[in-house]
Amino acid sequence: MSWMRGIRCQVRAWRAARARWRADMAEFKVAQKEARRKGEWPENPGPPPTGFSLLPWLLMGLGSFSNLLQGKADNPWIGGLGLLTFNSLYIYVVFRSFVKEKREAVSTRVALVVMGLVTCGLALGYGGNWLYFFPLLGLATGAVVRGPRLGQVGLSLTALAAAVSVYRAGWDAINVAYGTFLSTMVTAAILSLSEAVRELRAAREELARRAVAEERMRFSRDLHDLLGHTLSVIVVKSEAARRLAPRDMEAALGQITDIEAVGRQALTEIREAVTGYREGSLATELDRARSALSAADIDPVVRQSGPPLTPGTEALLGWVVREAVTNVVRHSGATRCEITLDGVLDRARLTVADDGAGDSTGSGAAEGVGGTGLKGLTERLAAAGGSLRAGPSPRGGFTVTAELPVEQTDLTSSVVATAPREP
Repeated sequence: MSWMRGIRCQVRAWRAARARWRADMAEFKVAQKEARRKGEWPENPGPPPTGFSLLPWLLMGLGSFSNLLQGKADNPWIGGLGLLTFNSLYIYVVFRSFVKEKREAVSTRVALVVMGLVTCGLALGYGGNWLYFFPLLGLATGAVVRGPRLGQVGLSLTALAAAVSVYRAGWDAINVAYGTFLSTMVTAAILSLSEAVRELRAAREELARRAVAEERMRFSRDLHDLLGHTLSVIVVKSEAARRLAPRDMEAALGQITDIEAVGRQALTEIREAVTGYREGSLATELDRARSALSAADIDPVVRQSGPPLTPGTEALLGWVVREAVTNVVRHSGATRCEITLDGVLDRARLTVADDGAGDSTGSGAAEGVGGTGLKGLTERLAAAGGSLRAGPSPRGGFTVTAELPVEQTDLTSSVVATAPREP
């Protein structure tokens, strides 16, 4: 009785599919009414088609069923068994044709071939209304066979329908072949177009989700880099002001003034980061780096050489200076920090090296790129065709090296050199 259990399982699956389709359709109708109420055009195309959309075409077999009831068909038991077999195979095939994996399965193709054999047998044996099973076979074939082989399969099925129809009913039945061809091609075209539209809509939604995710990532990276550096500078200068206040109030007030300036600049940069229009200046970041390092009692040494850089390259290297110097101030325990910018014809290299404990990431990593900030910078530079390396230096301390390609059209022959400045 395993076949009975199989039939019951199939019936339950059809009922579940029908319930899902009704729920999706009800949701679609509610969305349509809401969109019309607001004067908008609903973008949701509704629930995807299922095998239920092709079931009404089985009514084309009512003529054959009527022949059986009226006793106009010879061997009615064979005809009834053939009719039941055809309908069962048709339902099986069309329900599997709306799932790509099931549509391309061998069992579906075998069921379609058996359905074709049953159709030929009934048409040859009875003729008349039984010939209209060929258009139904075309519907099932168009639903299953989509792609480059559709034309070959459709023409072959049309030729078969034409041969059987002419043999049983003469040339007057040639319209059966025409109906078979139309049902095959039109069904395949409509279902393929519907599937393509839904795939494009899903791709558009996925691109929108990715765009939102990338914007969130950009915003989080900007906030991390901005606030991490700014708060570190404020903390360092506050400590310097606290140390200087008992013995040199004028110097302490200078540090407090710097804190106010850093805070105001941070507010401006955060507003620019929120709107997505912030473009950092490398010269500005180098000046801030000198100020932050000096306040932390770290000797800053800045060297620049090479032709001028494009604004985009300067912005990226400015982020590197900001993050690397912040890590030196917070984690290294260094007494000296060297920032070197070398530019050649096609590459720009920025190096930030300190003589501290050998880990300026705050993550305890011995080698590679550690820390959230440096990882974010690695992603930024990689997107621009550059690279970022960070790790302990052989001579002691920690070194961050960033390289970026430079557009030759924006280069000039001038060379900018900045001598080291005393803290």
